[in-house]
Amino acid sequence: MAGRPSKDSPVRIDPHTGRPLPEGIRWREDRKRYQIRVLAQDADGTWKERTRTFLTLAQAKKELAKSLAGKNPDGAMTLAQWHERHWPAIAASVRPATARGYDVAWRLRVQPTLGQVRLEAMTSPLIETAMVKWSGTPSVKVDALAVLSRLLDAARRARIIDYNPAREIRRPTHGAGVSPTSRALTLEQIARLLEALPAGVYRRYAAALVYTGMRAGEATAVRVRDADLEHGIIRVSRSFSPGTHGELIEQSPKSHKDRDVPIIGALRPHVIEAIKGKGPDELLFAGPDGGRLTARNLRRAVDWEKVRDTLGRPDMRVHDLRHTFATILFDAGASAPDVQAVLGHSSLQVTERYSRAREGVARRAGSVLDAALNGTNMAQKRDVPRL
Repeated sequence: MAGRPSKDSPVRIDPHTGRPLPEGIRWREDRKRYQIRVLAQDADGTWKERTRTFLTLAQAKKELAKSLAGKNPDGAMTLAQWHERHWPAIAASVRPATARGYDVAWRLRVQPTLGQVRLEAMTSPLIETAMVKWSGTPSVKVDALAVLSRLLDAARRARIIDYNPAREIRRPTHGAGVSPTSRALTLEQIARLLEALPAGVYRRYAAALVYTGMRAGEATAVRVRDADLEHGIIRVSRSFSPGTHGELIEQSPKSHKDRDVPIIGALRPHVIEAIKGKGPDELLFAGPDGGRLTARNLRRAVDWEKVRDTLGRPDMRVHDLRHTFATILFDAGASAPDVQAVLGHSSLQVTERYSRAREGVARRAGSVLDAALNGTNMAQKRDVPRL
């Protein structure tokens, strides 16, 4: 029967210093990590011995001290058990629409792949392996990683784990998907789109989206008093977003900041028509019966599939009207900070996704090189001595 390793055993010697390791800490040569054995309490209250490994001796000593002091009794709790305990706090701290997205991400992606993993055993490589199995666009994968990170952050604050490994994971980027500039409509397609929509509230709503870049929920929440025809701007200070049960909730814009969007000449007649007969606090772009318009009831009311066929864009979304506005602004020569301010983006990095500036890099570089080479050739011809 194997006994306890002696103090001279390789597992008891720190390979970095050659000194004996503290009692309760071993060196795992196969993992290149320090190992401790601690007693941890399962969710049902049962105490069991668990093994944990760390990259540094300092981390191992710190965790061992915490375990001996009884500060980490929940390390053996699974992620699913922790989610059941902490989810209400997360749901209450974010927008209802965000909470709904997180809930879907948890049920469809995080729980099936990581739900049974113990909190103390969660590592960044384990998360990266799970992410390979996650389906969906970069956006939905970001939601899944976000809810996982929030759960692990809370576990860290509760002193159940020492750090959040999800923060070490590189977020899926939109660059891996379709470029928003490729989803933008041309000026000719914009005209055909508006002609394809019935005159009235739905055409006005679509015109507001494509000519201002407002999000659908922001355009829905605009009041008559927010439209300043004298200065040619609409004040965006609120938005309607779906709640947990699908109801519309009025709240601040996504960026949590008010901003102004332009009333260009093409939009002005639609705004003037929308104002007629309304009081200052009524919705500017209301539905036929004065109710709230949404992207969903717009698609349903105008036969969106038929509109797509008319434009030859079978994958067109209502949100692509916002992409269109941003792309046209860049094409017209607007600066990135100005486009950012009008769209209400949180960072220039997001805004610059709509710029086509880099699409002409190869052509411009070729022109510069051609000019340089032509200049060199002309100079060489002038230097050739005549016989």
